[in-house]
Amino acid sequence: MAEIYNQILKSKVSRPILYDVFYKKNSIKKPLVIFCHGYKGFKDWGAWELVAKEFSKNNCFFVKFNFSHNGGTMENPIDFPDLEAFGNNNFSHELSDIDRVLNHIKKSEEFESDIDLKNISLIGHSRGAGSVLIKASEDLMISKIISWAGVSDFKVRFNEGSKEFDNWKKNGIMYVKNARTKQSMPHYFQFYQDFKKNEERFNIKSAVEKLKIPFLIIHGSKDTSVLPEEGENLFSWSKSGEIQIIEGSDHVFKSKHPWQSKKLPEDLKKVVCLTINFLEKN
Repeated sequence: MAEIYNQILKSKVSRPILYDVFYKKNSIKKPLVIFCHGYKGFKDWGAWELVAKEFSKNNCFFVKFNFSHNGGTMENPIDFPDLEAFGNNNFSHELSDIDRVLNHIKKSEEFESDIDLKNISLIGHSRGAGSVLIKASEDLMISKIISWAGVSDFKVRFNEGSKEFDNWKKNGIMYVKNARTKQSMPHYFQFYQDFKKNEERFNIKSAVEKLKIPFLIIHGSKDTSVLPEEGENLFSWSKSGEIQIIEGSDHVFKSKHPWQSKKLPEDLKKVVCLTINFLEKN
């Protein structure tokens, strides 16, 4: 089993991306599965490594990565040592990052004999699901798409017209408290400006309605961060979707950070099994 950690994908025009690869090195072409973390997330969060290993054991070529502006650095990819980068993140960066990772893996001679480029799937968790849905609606190379606790609307999260929004616009910056790390995490107003500039492109409903590929939605019934109704929205807009509700489960499917066990939490294991079964049958 090949497990390759903290590879650096450099760019002349953007920040570097750190990524991990998990696969059976046997020169048998395998489905490529790329996982995208969510807001205040990172590739090494919680049980994501166990998730990666499970996909690899089930004959997938699995890639997880940090978005270039997620607040991590090449030296410290866990948590958020670079809050300036975090504050300058936006959806355009995230879509560009997905594209960069996908193209890099596709063109890699090292992985050429182990990847089936006609079988590419994207998994997004939380906000990451919104980004992968937009990417899948634009890229015919994507053959399957999976939302884990995914959002259905970017715009509503800006709270346009609220007092908080007006203060953000006036000051050019607002802060969100990270309950786990205790950091005050900045968001520069450019995040909203980038959204408005690309509002039609960043409409998740429109993206889902365009999808003609197999689409799996998994959501916890007790998710308080992204309500289950958002999963139902995605399902209602889709021509090719199926939905699985994990009863009693939360936004991270009973995982947490750090995750000390060598076993997946039962709810997340169920999510992984449902996803692998979906990939195999489609």
